[in-house]
Amino acid sequence: MDAREMKIKAAAVALEHVEDGMRLGIGTGSTAEEFVRLLAEKVANGLKVEGVPTSERTARLCVELGVPLKSLDELPQLDLTIDGADEVDGHLRLIKGGGGALLREKIVAAASARMIVIADESKVVDTLGRFPLPIEINPFGQVSTRIAVEKTAERLGLTGQMALRTSGDGLFMTDGGHLILDASFGRIPDAEALAIALNTIPGVVEHGLFIDLATLAIIAGPAGARVIDAKN
Repeated sequence: MDAREMKIKAAAVALEHVEDGMRLGIGTGSTAEEFVRLLAEKVANGLKVEGVPTSERTARLCVELGVPLKSLDELPQLDLTIDGADEVDGHLRLIKGGGGALLREKIVAAASARMIVIADESKVVDTLGRFPLPIEINPFGQVSTRIAVEKTAERLGLTGQMALRTSGDGLFMTDGGHLILDASFGRIPDAEALAIALNTIPGVVEHGLFIDLATLAIIAGPAGARVIDAKN
């Protein structure tokens, strides 16, 4: 299987967990989009679901394909969120935010009874950090916030370049109007400690460490799909 075929395989297995009448959180990114396409086929054939998208991009695709949507205020408690990840380890700790939707993704995941991660084998790591960690920051005081993040990283023994994400000729802006600081640590031995430390920095809106949120990961590879269960 090529990369897209693996994403479709993971999405198809995740779709088996979707039941009629569910309130779904619908993720962002290339793997999540394959799930939306498969979900739309089921909806066209009579499956009744209501979805809460984690980004404007996902919302547009859902509308285009006929997946019914609600806001999170209309459906504040969700049955299941299905989303991709930029990295996942054996304990279902994740790095997310490569697509810039980490704040909404985390809010939706936290509002869900369960979260299933869909990914291909390339996203599985022993230790998080190979993928740059996205840190969503407020534009106001961005330089001060960056310095605070750098000092926090140094205190935890983390090194590596940090750069504001760009798009075209300017800075990338999230759906919420924030900036993304990508931190290339290379390796994050204690993801929990870093998550707690980043949460104390006032200018940090959210970060891409998703800990204790995913309940299941469906990982597709050339030989098929395997499951990582948080219970194990």
